[in-house]
Amino acid sequence: MKGVCLLSSIPMRSEPTDRAEMVNQVIYGETFDILIHEEKWSKIKLHHDNYEGWIDNKQWEIFVGKKQSLKNSHFVSSHFNKKNMQLFPAGSIIDFIETGNSKTVLQTAKLFLNTPYLWGGRTCMGIDCSGFTQIVFRIHHIFLLRDAYQQASQGKKINLKNIAPNDLVFFQNKDGKIIHVGIAIKEKNTLKIIHASGKVRIDILDEKGIYNEETQMYSHQLHSIKRVMK
Repeated sequence: MKGVCLLSSIPMRSEPTDRAEMVNQVIYGETFDILIHEEKWSKIKLHHDNYEGWIDNKQWEIFVGKKQSLKNSHFVSSHFNKKNMQLFPAGSIIDFIETGNSKTVLQTAKLFLNTPYLWGGRTCMGIDCSGFTQIVFRIHHIFLLRDAYQQASQGKKINLKNIAPNDLVFFQNKDGKIIHVGIAIKEKNTLKIIHASGKVRIDILDEKGIYNEETQMYSHQLHSIKRVMK
């Protein structure tokens, strides 16, 4: 059995209970396989990135159709359906073509500035670091996996000397584990990064990592850089 999300977004949880950690969000138009179907909850596997988790049975509908292919899908940067009074979050998969999507990756990313950080979030109401990069690039038909460490397996490795705007930049903890990701940008000839940390923000990027001018401290240690755009 397959399902589809026809609400703006729904939480995906680690366990079949409202008290469980939200590990992801399913947004409008995304489809999935039902792995386990219980009375109140279902464990699903998303078609677009194979991410698994539990969703409330009151929040999805049965999908009749083929497994979803993002390459042939249409995405919105944002849209409000006045007829149904429903918001389609950025990156929603819709059955109509949005006209005039001429934004650059940076312009799309800046739509999320000051969005609060939310673990597992993927919308402008709350978003985490890898949810942010996944949705921004999806709108430009570049399809990333869900978590930062998974996204680090994609693209071509780049050194800091050759970094360019739109490269993905990854950061590590003291054990060398990838825990954070953002998008490289340049402003006034200064290398910076737009990322979700507390909120979606822009900070300075250098060979050490992310430097926060407000606190005058480094917040993240550089791990690696990947280029996912040709």
